[in-house]
Amino acid sequence: MDIFSINSNNDSSLKQVPLTCNGHTRPIVYLHFSTITENGFYLISASKDGQPMLRKGDTGDWIGTFEGHKGAVWGVVLNSDASLAATGSADFTAKIWNTTQGDELFSLPHKHIVKSVDFSKDDNQLLTSSNDKIIRLFDLNNINSDPENFFGHDDNIRQAVFSNVEGTKFVSCSDDKTVRFWDKRSNQEYFKLTFDEKPNGIEVTDDKSILSICYDQNVIFFDLSRMIQIKKFQAPTVIETSSLHPDKNVFVCGGQDFLIYKCDYERCEQIDSFSGHFGAVHCLRYSPDGELYASGSEDGTLRLWQNTIGKTYGLWKYVDSNETE
Repeated sequence: MDIFSINSNNDSSLKQVPLTCNGHTRPIVYLHFSTITENGFYLISASKDGQPMLRKGDTGDWIGTFEGHKGAVWGVVLNSDASLAATGSADFTAKIWNTTQGDELFSLPHKHIVKSVDFSKDDNQLLTSSNDKIIRLFDLNNINSDPENFFGHDDNIRQAVFSNVEGTKFVSCSDDKTVRFWDKRSNQEYFKLTFDEKPNGIEVTDDKSILSICYDQNVIFFDLSRMIQIKKFQAPTVIETSSLHPDKNVFVCGGQDFLIYKCDYERCEQIDSFSGHFGAVHCLRYSPDGELYASGSEDGTLRLWQNTIGKTYGLWKYVDSNETE
């Protein structure tokens, strides 16, 4: 973990320097923050090394590694109180873990690579997407029952996440160049967006109000109550990931040029860009308190970045350089 000091006498002298969290040996492909619990909040990372890791969310301090997958881990998620973690892997399984002991509780077989996992808000359901073109919805109160299956995509499904608080609706993106919206009650797709390029990733805000979609050099924002596009940002590179601040005033995005772009949400204009990774940025997520965001890269490192540069928070400690002379 890199810790640093910076002169705080002049705001112009402050620069963004991330905390670097080592441990993974291969590219990091997905990240998820828990909500704020009585013990703070947590961060879980998915990597092609097959070793999902749990960390303290505000400092990046390593807590533990979930061992048991026999292939790359593509998707990770923590439940509402961070007592459970779910992971999806190239070994054709999704697994559910106890985060306190690190024990595997359940292994859910699939027919192909599991690319994403997501808990419903009430923790009663687990949603998975797979390269077999099927979305599965598991009832966690009856884990041994067959999942509900949702068909319609024509290619690998990259991601599926719940899109309403009740856990009855969800949204998915696929290599078939579509983003599709599903309703559990009717067991079918009810809306579809089609793109010229494959969508690289999606994020739904914690309050389930806004969906962001990354495709080609674009990030678009979609109002889930009105089912309309409300904003669009075009970046200078292919964008793989984006995350909207909890206050919906700024967002970050990144992709193939190794940079992270911070942007004004209202105007959809770039504010700044930050370097630090030595490979494509595959995943970005804001913390639930909005004080930092985490990034994962092809370079195998996880980095934490301050939303407000110069603020004393977590392991960031800014001191007057004159006091050290």
